Amino acid sequence: MRRPGAKRGAGTGPGPRTAFGPRTAVVALAGAALLASCGLTSGSPLVADVKPGTLGRGEPLKGASLVITSKNFSENIILGEMIGMVFKAAGASVLDRTNITGSIGAREAVKSGQADAMYEYTGTAWITYLGHTEPIKDPHAQWQAVHDEDLKHGLTWLPPSTLDNTYSLAISRKNNAKYHLRTLSDVAALAKKNPGAVTLCVENEFASRQDGLPGMQKAYGMNISSGHIQKMDAGIIYTQVNKSNSCLLGEVYTTDGRIKSMHLTVMEDDKGFFPNYNAAPVIYSKTFKKYPVIAKLLDPVSAKLTTAVAQELNAKVDVDGQDPQDVAKDWLIEQGFIKKG
Repeated sequence: MRRPGAKRGAGTGPGPRTAFGPRTAVVALAGAALLASCGLTSGSPLVADVKPGTLGRGEPLKGASLVITSKNFSENIILGEMIGMVFKAAGASVLDRTNITGSIGAREAVKSGQADAMYEYTGTAWITYLGHTEPIKDPHAQWQAVHDEDLKHGLTWLPPSTLDNTYSLAISRKNNAKYHLRTLSDVAALAKKNPGAVTLCVENEFASRQDGLPGMQKAYGMNISSGHIQKMDAGIIYTQVNKSNSCLLGEVYTTDGRIKSMHLTVMEDDKGFFPNYNAAPVIYSKTFKKYPVIAKLLDPVSAKLTTAVAQELNAKVDVDGQDPQDVAKDWLIEQGFIKKG
């Protein structure tokens, strides 16, 4: 599944987590260029045949023409399709513009009013878009800070889910039978007691980011030599951790479907080092002002989205090869939110 960046159809992750630092004119220009090149004038009507379940009764969005969008990785596409199907069940005409390359392009689509809604991640907004260097440890406080600051950008954040697509390290069931690692503090203790035992597989970006390996080692007092750290593509990391002895632990994204399918154990970030990346609907404020019922339609969906649910849904796409729209529709029907048309 890959995260910073590309995917989807394949991969999970809030999208490019760019290095900490103020948002510069270069970033703004890059966003404009992405917006122009993303095909935002394209898109197709949402074809899913759905009708109200517990959501959408009375078709409160009847007559509305709304545009949904997402980044280009499985998880975010699934979440974007959920928004679209709830809107459609509530009577709206929905244009599907999901699967936009990169984080900035999707955000700019909503910010400019070319799209009306998407799911975004609190940590991505706080650090990448809003230019803050220090994450807020409390998840709700992090969401509230993003919500308040983004209002001036014409964006309204609805309440977040507990779905947290953040970084961690994971180990295979086979290897953990020997070491019984549960937390990142356990990993630090093992590295101190037996330096030769701890080998890591990580992406190049994670290896250099201060919210990645360097910062994690500093926060936990880990001292892992460079000779015990291998850099590779994210997709290979999961395979290496699961099937080889080349790395005891590997960098993972906590909602990745392969964690469950490969029976990997994710280390608890017991010191709360990594930022919170909770998914929450972001609505173009002018649209929300016109249709405030959107909150009542999407809040119940977000309330049901957890990290474990995301792992399961992502695996259906990235492991089993199902279509993201089908996965979104089946889950919404299973929860009773909508019904088949």
